[in-house]
Amino acid sequence: MAHFARLDENSIVTEVIVVSNDDLLDENGVEQEALGVAVCEQVVGAGPWIQTSYNGNFRKKYAAIGDAYQPDADLFYSTISPYPSWSLDENYDWKAPVPYPTDGQEYSWDEENLQWVVAVEEPRTIEIFDGTTTRIVTLP
Repeated sequence: MAHFARLDENSIVTEVIVVSNDDLLDENGVEQEALGVAVCEQVVGAGPWIQTSYNGNFRKKYAAIGDAYQPDADLFYSTISPYPSWSLDENYDWKAPVPYPTDGQEYSWDEENLQWVVAVEEPRTIEIFDGTTTRIVTLP
């Protein structure tokens, strides 16, 4: 199945629809994006419509509603920053104001202090019910 994103006047994704791969095939059996766009326009209405990859194989990522399309770079990117202090870089990736540490440890972002902090792994537990009582066991 092929996926197509409809853009508004600001190149923001407003909807994503699915089109049969067969509808993209030309007379030589080669997929043509323009044929998919024509199906979108016929079935749903005017676009612009841009093909997006469910697996992120092209145009950077799968287009979600609210994402933006950057025509010069021919890619979709998230318009929602993970944190207020983060900004988009030249590759349209959200980056923290401080680079992620490279010492091999796991970190999480502390927005209040604008820094990376060593991530504390929560213990994994399971509940075991024996028919009358429940006990919680911490896994190694």
